[in-house]
Amino acid sequence: MVDQTLRGFIANIEANLPNEFLRINAPVKRDLDITSTVFELERNGKSPLLFFENVEGFDLPVVTNVAGNRDLLSVALNTPADRLPITYRERCQGYLPAETVNDAPWQEVMLEGDALDLRKLPIPLHFEVDAAPYITAGQIAARDPETGIDTIGFHRLMLKGKNKLGLSIHSRRRMFEFHRRAEERGEPLPAVITIGVHPVHYMGSMAYHYPPNVRKYDIIGALFEEPYRVARSQTADIEVPAGAEIVIEGKILADTREPEGPFGEFTGYASYRSTENIFVADRIQMRADAIFHSVASGTAADHILVSSISREAEILNSLRRNLPNVLAVHVPLCTVGALMAIVQIKKTAEGQPKQAIMAALGTEFYVKTVVVVDEDVDIFNLSDVMWAVSTRTRADKDVSLIHGAMGAILDPTSDPETHTLTKVGIDATKPSGKDFAERLYISDEQRARVRDILARENITF
Repeated sequence: MVDQTLRGFIANIEANLPNEFLRINAPVKRDLDITSTVFELERNGKSPLLFFENVEGFDLPVVTNVAGNRDLLSVALNTPADRLPITYRERCQGYLPAETVNDAPWQEVMLEGDALDLRKLPIPLHFEVDAAPYITAGQIAARDPETGIDTIGFHRLMLKGKNKLGLSIHSRRRMFEFHRRAEERGEPLPAVITIGVHPVHYMGSMAYHYPPNVRKYDIIGALFEEPYRVARSQTADIEVPAGAEIVIEGKILADTREPEGPFGEFTGYASYRSTENIFVADRIQMRADAIFHSVASGTAADHILVSSISREAEILNSLRRNLPNVLAVHVPLCTVGALMAIVQIKKTAEGQPKQAIMAALGTEFYVKTVVVVDEDVDIFNLSDVMWAVSTRTRADKDVSLIHGAMGAILDPTSDPETHTLTKVGIDATKPSGKDFAERLYISDEQRARVRDILARENITF
């Protein structure tokens, strides 16, 4: 049986991947220190899981950067780091129904009425521009008012009071639709926020393209390769992860909007765009020794790596249905894990790159630039990709513009009212059917020989 808890994952990393674990005993402030530490480490080429033992003024420790690099996620998914998107894609297709258990550790402590106070949780202020402290690792679960099928997902949660959170459901996916349907009936949407779950949980929650009758818990179970264990909350019989650290039960109000934001979003900009919804908490339940989980916001890898890998997998899955010669897909972190996709293809006919461009843009609406390259280009090396764009692209033939396409509401280049923009496809593959300039190439054997020469001079890599 797999340990499906966050604390089990933390213990695994500390024991078996110690270079990717950093316990900080020095006191830190809730405001700015936690997320700033993540960015300072990233600037120095490190992105370990961080465990803050002492947050001034709060009783609970804070863990962050759980998804700070691909090695951490390879441990979570128990697969080599270079196979993450492929493993994700393959497992996601074998849905496993969740297993409901009667008892869960998060039922140990219950806070209701006057005892309920969200301000007692060590919710970080991530950036100076943020309007308030934000819960960033909160997974919201709710049911479709019409079908009863549930969903879960990330939505930023702004601390507004002892029992009130502002949120933005700007993804325009299932949660947005569930709330819209409830609001049409003049009803609030019962919802539960879970904090502190295994990274595999939120890898599964980032899956977007699946049948409407499939639960995300079924996808998470597929990623674990065993049924995901869930327990029922008191709110509308909504099921939540049995291994969660903290559970906040309540509702998203109907016909109620209040200012929410700004917030430092994944784009690297302060975002003032929001659906301005309100969540009211009815009770908090948690483990007696609960750990508060936070995701570093902004462009931190912790914020965008999971979505990058899930987009790679979803686009690869879509493309291979009609183009089996697509080899790989990469959504780089430096394009905020969302806005650009690079597709590697073994081109056998003209037109295939443009087909790949259209399919990729149709699969993931956050993506606004698609670059298609040949199999000799390393899609994880942006210098190599830009070399291909610069030397193989003929702008008049190989650059496609798609006007008025739906974009991400948080993309600052999208129209502020309609959220549409112009998307770009670039065919950076060699023209087929004719002689083309031959790429310079150094064999693996020659590289090994030179490394041996350098090693004898005490020069190592």
